[in-house]
Amino acid sequence: MLGSVTSMHDRLGRQLRDLRISVTDRCNLRCPYCMPREHFGPGFAFLPAAELLSFDEIARLADAFCASGVRKIRITGGEPLLRPRLEQLIGMLDDIPHVAELALTTNGVLLARRAQALKDAGLDRVTVSLDALDPAAFRAMSDAPLTPARVLEAIGAAIDAGLFPVKINMVVRRGINDHCVLDMAERFRDMPGVVLRFIEYMDVGTTNGWQAQDVVPAEHVLSEINARWPLQRVEPGAPGEVATRYRYTDGGGEIGVIHSVSNPFCSNCTRARLSADGRLHTCLYAAEGTDLRALVRAGASDHELAEAVAGAWQVRSDRYSAERFRRRSRPRPGTARRAPEMSYIGG
Repeated sequence: MLGSVTSMHDRLGRQLRDLRISVTDRCNLRCPYCMPREHFGPGFAFLPAAELLSFDEIARLADAFCASGVRKIRITGGEPLLRPRLEQLIGMLDDIPHVAELALTTNGVLLARRAQALKDAGLDRVTVSLDALDPAAFRAMSDAPLTPARVLEAIGAAIDAGLFPVKINMVVRRGINDHCVLDMAERFRDMPGVVLRFIEYMDVGTTNGWQAQDVVPAEHVLSEINARWPLQRVEPGAPGEVATRYRYTDGGGEIGVIHSVSNPFCSNCTRARLSADGRLHTCLYAAEGTDLRALVRAGASDHELAEAVAGAWQVRSDRYSAERFRRRSRPRPGTARRAPEMSYIGG
C-alpha cells in the first residue's frame, strides 16, 4: 500500500476527499428517475463480469485515491448488494490505513440479512433509499412489486447492527410522491440515529425524461415541514457536505435537504467517482472518464496509479450543475451533454 499522502486540489481549488465506487451497473429495481424500465428492460446489455473491476483492482485503486487525499469511501451501484461477496471488498477497503469512513448506499431490498455481516467486515454506516411509505407511491417510484415494509425491515436491521447514522434518501418528484413528505418526516423524526434527507429530482443521464416542472424545490419541502414541526439550521458537519442540515426545535432529531437543482453545490464538491468498469469521473455529469482499469491491467505500479488519479483531479474544472442553474433550464436540443446514467457511474 502507498504510505505518503498528498492533499490534491483541482483548478477551482476543490480538494479531493471523497470517493464513490460503483461495484455494479445492475439493479433489482427500475426507478423511473434512475433506471427506467423502457430503457433497461430484459434485453439491456449490462457490463459483462470480465469488464467489472475485481475486488483486488478496486482496493489498489482506492489506495491510490487515498494517497491523493481521499478519506471517505462510499460503495454504490447500481445496487451494490447484487455484487457477490461484497463483505470481502468491505474488509479489504477497511484495511487501507487512511480511510476514515466507509459507507454504502443501497435500496435496502437485500440489506436486512446482511447488515450485521457488513458491519462486522468494517462498514461504518449505510444510506438507504426510500421514496415513500405509501405503497402506491412507493411502487410508482420503484417500478417493482415490493412494499415499503421490505425497506423498513432493512432500516431496522441497519440500526440493530450499529451502522450509524442511518441516512434515508427520499427523491421527491412532483405529482408522484410529493404528497408523502410529511408522512416520511413523521415516521423518522423521533428515531435515534436516523437522518432523513430529501433530494431534488435530478437530470442525470439521458433516459429518465427529466423535466424542470417535475422538480419540487427543497425550499418547498422545508416550508411544508417547518409549518408542521419548526426547524432550525444546523452547521455543516464536514467540508464538502452536500446536504443542508436542519434540526427540529422540539428535539425530534435532524433532517437534510439536497438542493441539487435549485442551489447546486459545485463550488465545494470534493467527490470523485469510480465506475464499475474502472473509469474515473470527476463529476456526476461528466461525459467521459479516465480509464484507470486499463492502467491496472497493463501492469501500472501503485505510484503510477496515484499519479494518474492526481493528474485527472488537478485538471478538473467541472461545475455542470452551477452552469445549468444559471441557465435555469437544461441545454437546448442539440447542445445537451452526453452524460452517463446514474446506474453506471453511481449516485
